Amino acid sequence: MPLMDESTPLGAQIARDHRRAERLASTSFPQPQQTRILTVANQKGGVGKTTTTVNIAAALATHGLEVLVVDIDPQGNASTALGIDHSVGVDGIYEVLINDYSIAQVVKQSPEFENLHCVPATIDLAGAEIELVSKVAREMRLHRALSAFLDEREASGSRIDYVLIDCPPSLGLLTVNAFVAAREVFIPIQCEYYALEGVSQLLKSIQMIQQHLNPELWISTVLLTMYDGRTRLSAQVAEEVRTHFQDQVLETVIPRSVRISEAPSYGKTVVTYEPNSSGALSYREAAEEISLRGIRNG
Repeated sequence: MPLMDESTPLGAQIARDHRRAERLASTSFPQPQQTRILTVANQKGGVGKTTTTVNIAAALATHGLEVLVVDIDPQGNASTALGIDHSVGVDGIYEVLINDYSIAQVVKQSPEFENLHCVPATIDLAGAEIELVSKVAREMRLHRALSAFLDEREASGSRIDYVLIDCPPSLGLLTVNAFVAAREVFIPIQCEYYALEGVSQLLKSIQMIQQHLNPELWISTVLLTMYDGRTRLSAQVAEEVRTHFQDQVLETVIPRSVRISEAPSYGKTVVTYEPNSSGALSYREAAEEISLRGIRNG
């Protein structure tokens, strides 16, 4: 007699998740040929930028890749979710951008993974937009610091495979620094009304950065978040986004999940908090897609 009755919706879901977990447990993610730097951006708030950043990072680290998260959102939520101290007095990305610290001086190791590191964001970062205005090469400061750190790591034989930069929900100087430092833009879009509202402004900003500051920048990845399979709205939004971003949208969608929402309150990602939940498995599958696409696209 089977342990789980797959004829019921709940039983079928549990059985599917069990098979997904078994497949992922035996799957290795390919190492990219060079460090991939992805800026996770969307100036619309509440779309899952930080949640996506930390969970994709944790999923890549789970499969043995070296990952660095750069938190440049003054709220510091990515630092919280990774269990990194970002209280007042802690050195972080503010010191790198404003006081010319090196990233090696401020980077912290995640308590969950030896191969996952984070540059934290403290409340000091809230004033960085104003302070950056008077700085020389203000748009290039993160790029220069990050390039120096990645070169140091490569020279020491411990290359970083992925850098994920978590941006604030705006298109100010902090986000511009992130775009200049990256090669790829990663856009999370929630499956709700007004999903594409404002994305056109984001695309214009990216185009401007490409023309004037970083011609290598391109939109490589779009991820649908907060997907609710029970509603027609989610399906309609997903179809609209796939029509608009045909080649960039991942097949994997991230479902609405209580576990995903709970995890940060424990200083964890959902990948470590509840590794066999639907949300964690979806983020791991999304990370797998990102890694495989990177190999395919060179």
